[in-house]
Amino acid sequence: MKRLEGKVAIVTGGGGGIGGAVVRRMVSEGARVAVADVFEESARRVAEPLGDSALAVQFDAASAESVKAMVEKTVSHFGRLDILHNNAAMTDPVKSPQDTTTVDIPLPIWQEILDINLTGYMLGCKYAIPHMVAGGGGSIVNTASNSGSAGDLARIAYGATKGAIITLTRYVATQHGAQNVRCNSVAPGVVLTEALEKTVPGLKDIIKRHILTPEFGTPDDIAALVVFLASDESRYITGENISISGGGLVHQPHYADLRAFMESAA
Repeated sequence: MKRLEGKVAIVTGGGGGIGGAVVRRMVSEGARVAVADVFEESARRVAEPLGDSALAVQFDAASAESVKAMVEKTVSHFGRLDILHNNAAMTDPVKSPQDTTTVDIPLPIWQEILDINLTGYMLGCKYAIPHMVAGGGGSIVNTASNSGSAGDLARIAYGATKGAIITLTRYVATQHGAQNVRCNSVAPGVVLTEALEKTVPGLKDIIKRHILTPEFGTPDDIAALVVFLASDESRYITGENISISGGGLVHQPHYADLRAFMESAA
C-alpha cells in the first residue's frame, strides 16, 4: 500500500524504537520523512538506510528556535509538510528516574519534562500548521500514553504531560479543523522494546497480567496506527485519543486477581 504517496512527514523522537518504526512504515507507504531527534547519530542511524526518502535532523524539543528550524529545514528540503508525528519525550537515564511523586520530584526535573513532553508538542504544531494550511491541509498525530488517563505510583510529570497532550490534541483539532488540519493522539500502554526488557525485574510479568491480548504490542503496532491516522483513510477522525494497549484500561480493577482465582479454582 502507498497511503502516504507524495506526502512529507516529520517524526520527532524518530531515532528511538517507536519513532524509528513509524519512520520506516511511513517511508514504506510512500512518504518522505524528516527523522528528528535530539541525538543526531540516532536520527542518522534510522534515516540513512532509507536513502533520499529520509532526512536526519537534530533538534531540541525544549527550544522554540530549534523546533522552528526543524520544521523550516524539512520544508526547505522536501518542499512541503503534510504530517507531523510529535513523539519526542524525556528519556534521560539519569533524570527520568527522578520523576517520582508530588512530594519528591525536583522542580527542575518537573519543568524540564513539561518543556520537552508538552511545550515541545505545542511548538511542533505552532510551526507546522501554517505549512500544512498552505499545502491544503494535514494531519498531526501526538503520542500520549495510558499514563495520561490513569494514575500510577511514580512518573507524575510524565503522566501530567501525557494527559495534557490529550487535551492539546482536542484544542488543535477544534481550532484548525476548518483549515483541513486534523489532530489525533495515540496512547500506548506497555510496548515491547529493548528498554522494557532492561527495566525493573519482574515488571513485565506484573503488567502482563493486566492486558487482555495474548502478547504485548511492539513498535510496529504503534506505527500501523500512526500511519492510519496520518493517511486520508482516517479523514473523518479528528480530536480523538486512541488507546493502543491490549485493553489495559478497559476492565475492572479486580480483573487480574479474579482471573487468577478462577483459574486456581478450576
